[in-house]
Parts: sequence; structure tokens; C-alpha cells
Amino acid sequence: MTARRRPGGWVYAVLTGVLGASIFPLYWSFVVATRDNAAIGETSPLLLPGGNLAGNVRRVFDTVDFWLAIGNSLIVASTVMVSNVVLASLAGFAFARLEFRGRNTLFLLVVGSAMVPAQLGVIPLYLVVGDLGWYGRLEAVIVPALVSAFSVFWMRQACENAISPDLVDAATVDGCSILRTYWHVAVPALRAPVAVLAMLTFMATWNDYFWPLVVLDPTETPTVQVALSQLASGYYTDYALMLTGATVAVVPVIALFLLLGRHLVRGILKGVPA
Repeated sequence: MTARRRPGGWVYAVLTGVLGASIFPLYWSFVVATRDNAAIGETSPLLLPGGNLAGNVRRVFDTVDFWLAIGNSLIVASTVMVSNVVLASLAGFAFARLEFRGRNTLFLLVVGSAMVPAQLGVIPLYLVVGDLGWYGRLEAVIVPALVSAFSVFWMRQACENAISPDLVDAATVDGCSILRTYWHVAVPALRAPVAVLAMLTFMATWNDYFWPLVVLDPTETPTVQVALSQLASGYYTDYALMLTGATVAVVPVIALFLLLGRHLVRGILKGVPA
């Protein structure tokens, strides 16, 4: 049995550099959020936080209805996250471990739909939203994103790797229905890939800007990204105000990462999907 080699110092140096490059933009946004515009205009670089964070946060919530924007984004992102996890895991389990006519053809159609640029569907989708009377309502953002081709592909690959066909056959012999087999066999084996999918879906929905800007009223039903764009509008750019809003907006994403971090790292290290 060969001994496992320990990484050298250069490996830690590279990882430290990558970590610093990843964290620095977030840290710099926080530093600017704690200063005023006068400090931002100074020639010396801003590296240490100031003492204006509370005042800048108050200005953000006084300038736009940021509480409403955060609430709307939480509703949209949470609903889309849960629906993608549930629907995609059901579809992935069916494509991976159930035998039915046209399975491969349907899966190819699902994967092929991911290759169509989303911009091509904006006008038809906008017309459908208008016909349904959803303009300016959160349903216009939630319903089109309830499940995605990427989510189905991800969960199908995860089911292929994590669920043994023998377990599915044994559950069928024991008299389990398809839903009971999914609940008792698939769900316990898919915790890590589900956590990865949940995190990716929440982040993508939380950071979505274009479609909410098209179908929502920025004054009545804003999302976080639309509210941030309002902070950047005006005769001049208030960088302290804008980056304070961005710092506040990233807090829910960090909280979700801390909640799912253990499963997220486990899923990535296991190489799901393969």
C-alpha cells in the first residue's frame, strides 16, 4: 500500500491565493459599505473598514423599499429552490432507474431544451404572462422557473451514481410503490446532490435580474436585484449606497451556504454528478 503524499508548500500558497482572490471583492464591498463617498474618492486604497455602516444601511432602506425586495426575493428563490429539488429529483429518479417507453428520447429532449438561448423565449413568455394577468405579480417569476433542464440532468446523473438498481428491484419485490421507493431509497441517497442543487438554484434565482425587471413593477413588487439597480440610478453613482445594498443582499446567500455547507462540500468532493 503506497503512502499518501502530503501537499507541498506551493499547493497551500496557490490555494491561499485563490481564496484571497475569491474573498477580496466581497471584503472590498464591505469596506466601501462602511465608508462614505468622500473616502472612496481618496487616492489611497481602502483596505480597512470605517464606521459608517449603520448610517449607510439606513440610507439604503430609506431610498428604496429594501425590506419588500428582500421578502419578494426570499419568496421567489425559496419556492423555485424547493420546486426544482422536488420535481427534478422525481424526474431524475424516473430517468435513471425506471424503465418506460421513450425514456431516452424524453431525456434527450429535456437536455436539448437547455441548449436553446433563454433570450429566444422572452417575448413568447411575456405574452403568456400578459394573457394570464400575471404582470407585476410574483407568479410571473416563479412559475417559469419551477423546474429546469439543468436540474433534471443533475439529479438524473446523481441517481445513476448514488442509487443501486438492486435496491430499487428489492424495494419493488417487497411491494413498494414507485413513490415509496423514491422516498425510502432515493431521497436518503441524494442528500449531498440535493444540497448542491438547492444552493445553485437559490443563488441563480436570487441573482436573476433581467426577467424580474421585465415582468415586475420596480416600485410595487421589486426583487433584490431590481432594488439594487434603483440604488445605482440617479445623476451620480453613490458607490457607498450601492455597495451597502449589495452587502446586505448577499447575507441570505451566505446564511444558506452555512446551512447547507456540509452537504455541499460532501457533494462536490464526491464528484456528483459524474
